[in-house]
Amino acid sequence: MPFKGTKKRPAQIAQRPSKKRKVAEDGKAAKAKGKERASDKQIIPIPNQGDEDDVELSEDDLGLLEQYGPAVSFLQRLDEKGIARSKKETERLRQSNKPVRKPVEDDLPSIHSHDEDEDDWSSGVSDIEGLPTEDTSDEEAASEAESSTSAAERRRRKRREDSDEEELPFERQPRRRRPSWEPESDKEKGIERLPIKLADGRIQKTGDKVYFGDDESSSESDEDAETQRAKEAAQRFRVEDVATGARFGRPAVVDVIGQKSRKARLQAAKEQIAGLCQEILGDPENSLGLLRRLHTFSLPEISTPTHPEHVPNDPVIRKLTMLSQLAVFKDIIPGYRIRALTEKEKAEKVSQMVQRTRDWEQGLVSVYQTYLRSLEAELKGKSELAETALHCMCTLLVEVTHFNFRVNLMSSIVAALSRKSWDRTSDLCLDTLIKVFRADNTGEPSLEVVRLLNRMIKERKYNVHPEVLTCLLHLRLKTELGIRASESKVDREPIGKAMSKGRAAARRAKGKAADQPHLSKKAKKVLKERKEIEKEMHEAAAEVDKEERAARQTETLKLLFVLYFSILKSPRPTPLLPAALRGIAKFAHLVNIDFFKDLLQVLKNLMVRDAEVHADGNADAPVAAPHDVSNIATVQHQLLCIVTAFELLSGQGEALDIDLSDFINRLYAILPQLALMPDIEAPPPSQAKTSVRSPPPPSTADVLFRALHLAFTPRSSAAAAPPWRSAAFAKRLLSAALQWPPATAVRAIELVAVLIERDPKLEALLSTEDRAGNGVYRPDLDDPQLSNPFGTSFYELHTLAEKHWAEQVRVAAGKLLESS
Repeated sequence: MPFKGTKKRPAQIAQRPSKKRKVAEDGKAAKAKGKERASDKQIIPIPNQGDEDDVELSEDDLGLLEQYGPAVSFLQRLDEKGIARSKKETERLRQSNKPVRKPVEDDLPSIHSHDEDEDDWSSGVSDIEGLPTEDTSDEEAASEAESSTSAAERRRRKRREDSDEEELPFERQPRRRRPSWEPESDKEKGIERLPIKLADGRIQKTGDKVYFGDDESSSESDEDAETQRAKEAAQRFRVEDVATGARFGRPAVVDVIGQKSRKARLQAAKEQIAGLCQEILGDPENSLGLLRRLHTFSLPEISTPTHPEHVPNDPVIRKLTMLSQLAVFKDIIPGYRIRALTEKEKAEKVSQMVQRTRDWEQGLVSVYQTYLRSLEAELKGKSELAETALHCMCTLLVEVTHFNFRVNLMSSIVAALSRKSWDRTSDLCLDTLIKVFRADNTGEPSLEVVRLLNRMIKERKYNVHPEVLTCLLHLRLKTELGIRASESKVDREPIGKAMSKGRAAARRAKGKAADQPHLSKKAKKVLKERKEIEKEMHEAAAEVDKEERAARQTETLKLLFVLYFSILKSPRPTPLLPAALRGIAKFAHLVNIDFFKDLLQVLKNLMVRDAEVHADGNADAPVAAPHDVSNIATVQHQLLCIVTAFELLSGQGEALDIDLSDFINRLYAILPQLALMPDIEAPPPSQAKTSVRSPPPPSTADVLFRALHLAFTPRSSAAAAPPWRSAAFAKRLLSAALQWPPATAVRAIELVAVLIERDPKLEALLSTEDRAGNGVYRPDLDDPQLSNPFGTSFYELHTLAEKHWAEQVRVAAGKLLESS
């Protein structure tokens, strides 16, 4: 048996490089043997493509195929190779078919070239900073500058050829420098252009210089040329807006106004104005442009961007446009006042609908303001359309009193009433103010009108027509306040003052009741929020607050009486006195009771002044006849003063013990003068012809019998008229009835019957038989107490019953005689 050695087998020498190669080759082989990735394949086969014939279809599938087979026939025309192509293959095909761009040809040298243009890429730092370098010298610097200049010229020529690389004028233009920055020598040398930075980081000078004179002149010429080009471009591209241009199938406004034939011009303007109004009323919120276009027709001269020459407008077209705008605004103006938005409201985000409504409201206010300004300009200019403009303003004030610019309308209308003359426009303004007073439910418009009238009359120094004050009689103060002046003064102060916080806290600490209960911080916050909510709800309710209305009417009453009292205290007689007296008589129950004595003294002075003017006249002057106009006016003034005094004391003044004997004596004294007044039953002359239905102004006879009724109506049982006063007035009334018209004579007889019924002592005067009496009757005395009426009889009553020409007078007198 062979012997086996125990020597081990030597290990194989490891060759690392060869082993690595072997491992790498083995890896490649393993990878090649393995499964190939789908993305690396050129074509990815479609699964189940070859088994189409083996697919079994159900009956439903066959039915669908028969029904919709033609609709899916496009599947047979699909590119199967394109669908099966992998992503990598698709990218390779795209890159192979991609067009190759041609390189941009330039004259720049190659980076690795070493020719004469190599110095173009030097930075030039040594030239700028003046520092010596090791590689460069003066000759090299000079050659470098020359080469850079030539290269720059070549680049400049090349840029001129390519428009995209061309330097624009503003790039070549240096910045402007002040003359004080540089001396004169530097100005002549010029300024070097900025250096450029090369690709390798070096900075190189360009070597170009710009001179001030040439640059400034060239820049100015360039600016002039640009301005001229801009003007020409603006002239070419002018676009007219909606207000003047040809829009919506309509010719331009200038084309309509500029027609030569007046008939055609009017017809075209009427058609366009009617169409505009119809479209505006159909959709007001989207018609602001049409509103401005409609307003353009009312301008005196019209010019547009394409027609800068002013074309005069026809007055008939302007008048029609003003009236058309009036009708449109009456319909589209909302029932509320539009206020300007605050900065906070403008900054907050709102919905599209709210923003659209805001834009329409602000635009409407703007157009409405423009319209009112044009009306005011016509009114102030006193043009031929001034009356039409005033009519439009009056109508707007009546119809849309609640809307914006109400005070402006009132100012224009009050200014039209500031003349001493009276015409048709004055009647229109007076009617407007009366309608505003009657339709006022809040008291605010009335307050504004009274304030404007008060200011205007004082500025005019009371030289206005008396009819202006008649509108104040229509104020809704007497019926709206519904309270007596004795209970509420004009300037009433609050009844009680609220307690301070300290006093309320002290009372609560003592256990006493306080007006202000203790509230925590949270409760105060809740109370504040609740008040804000209540305020918003009150505003949304749009109801008239009675307290606010009473406060406004109280302020109106103050201004009204200030105006009336200033007229009464005027040192010179004014034609406004009768109107002021009538106003005080109507609103007498609202006068503060503290003013009664002063007011009665003023009225007494007025009566005495009027009497002294006629009594202290020149002796040589002719005596005024009883029917003289001046005498009649004086008597009427005195009669109005008497009525005003009695009206003051007829209501709340009953509690005052004031002697009115002076007024009664004056009433007795003017009876003979009133007996000779031929038109005692006629109303006072008035030039105003208002269309507002109102009771006719009282005649002189009405005022007289109103005064007699107040004088002999006892304010209390102790204030009854004495018998001698009743007898004296009855005697004079019967004497005056002999000359008065029948209606006034009958009223006098009826008043005498009332006096006889109240005082039986007067029945003795009905008998004409002789009887014993003390003294003689003195009809020439103006004091009823000294006239001794019981020394005569009522013989005039027998004359009226037997010989008067009017049957009604005879019947009334005979009835009184029979009753006795």
